Amino acid sequence: MSAVERVTRSKKDGRSDREGVLGVALDFMRLLWAVDHGLQRRSKRMESELGVTGMQRVVIRLIGRFPEIAAGRLAELVHVHPSTLTGVLRRLVERGFIRRERDPEDARRSRFVLLADGERVDATQAGTVEAAVRRALARLTAEEVDATRKVLAIVADELARADR
Repeated sequence: MSAVERVTRSKKDGRSDREGVLGVALDFMRLLWAVDHGLQRRSKRMESELGVTGMQRVVIRLIGRFPEIAAGRLAELVHVHPSTLTGVLRRLVERGFIRRERDPEDARRSRFVLLADGERVDATQAGTVEAAVRRALARLTAEEVDATRKVLAIVADELARADR
């Protein structure tokens, strides 16, 4: 039975079987872990097939959308600490996907642009996390996507608050 079937299977009260036993928060966390596991598994497959992980491809996609983007802005967009992104950017530079350039207005800042291999990865769709997410979102209404985005944003905010 797929995750969707498990979530949508209902009793008379409208709750899934597991939700009744586990409670809403634990049942939701179980699904978040399933998403995390799926992201990690697909990311590893992408690395062997495309030469980049899921996170690296997201960074490439963002650089493709925002040429000459600064590292700090990239970190904000992918919701990671700048020090975490530094390693991702370094590996992408070393492997010839992107180029680091000094910001002419502030020598302390770097900006990034795609190289030919980065442009190839940017254009690739098949077998990516993004393609799977796009297919999943196509199965939902716009209202369901908005509601899901809101829930995930609130969960992310609460998890970040726990770090403060």
